[in-house]
Amino acid sequence: MFEAKADSATTVYTAATSMPTPEAGMFEAKADSATTVYTAATSMPKPEAGAAVSFVPPYACGADFEAQLRESGSTVVAPASLTEAVNCSAAELAALAPYWQDLPADAYLRDGGHYRFRRHSCFVAEAGNLRQVQHRAHWQPLEYNALHGGIERWFEPIAAEVSRNQAWSRLLLGLAEIASNLKGRQPWFIEAHQFRIDTTDGIGRPTPEGAHRDGVDLVAVLLVAREGVKGGESRVFDATGPNGQRFTMSEPWTLLLLDDLRVIHETTPIQPAASHGHRDTLVVTLRAGGFIAPA
Repeated sequence: MFEAKADSATTVYTAATSMPTPEAGMFEAKADSATTVYTAATSMPKPEAGAAVSFVPPYACGADFEAQLRESGSTVVAPASLTEAVNCSAAELAALAPYWQDLPADAYLRDGGHYRFRRHSCFVAEAGNLRQVQHRAHWQPLEYNALHGGIERWFEPIAAEVSRNQAWSRLLLGLAEIASNLKGRQPWFIEAHQFRIDTTDGIGRPTPEGAHRDGVDLVAVLLVAREGVKGGESRVFDATGPNGQRFTMSEPWTLLLLDDLRVIHETTPIQPAASHGHRDTLVVTLRAGGFIAPA
């Protein structure tokens, strides 16, 4: 379900086919310790059996990320570009990371797992102002979440120290501005989810529901931390076709933006590579017209 691009053609590979060894000059490969760029003068070696292979995120070039989002339905923003887009310094964003240390366990996992911890709060962004609304349940229809849809899930709210933080407000308002540039200026109903996926019991599943849409207008997935894990590959597919991309976000405050009407997404399971391995993310959804709620 992925495509490999050469200068003259695009080949789409499905689950029924095997992706051939890339030709020289086509790809960039990333190992845990280094990134190697293969040019026309070199050949990409085949990975050893059992070796972990990850693909570098296809970062948009600086301020071009919004144009790429409009064109393709998704884009990946590098941390340095994110700080410019939301008017936050790297230090201000890094200061939010400790608030992922005390997330309560997710009591709603229907696969019997104990690997997910989270908090959830809701906000409205309008005319350059952000306000937090009364705490409410997170609800999705079965149409968008076959595993956990159709039930009201009440999670502990995001800590007041976070929701009152100026960097937090600028981050959410910056995402609202991106949504307005994409969909038109209007109030945005925002759900913010702090996630930690843990590997203490073995495999952790960032998206146990599989590839999905969220029923909103814009989805933002921000990597906060990645410690002692392997896996966790992000996958984005066209909602109406077989084409897709796969890559692994490894640098804190990398941002994946998704036009939820046009693409579906998932993250593959993580496994421990060291003790206390975990992957922390902030997932922010923005929707026009109101929050998703039971009929």
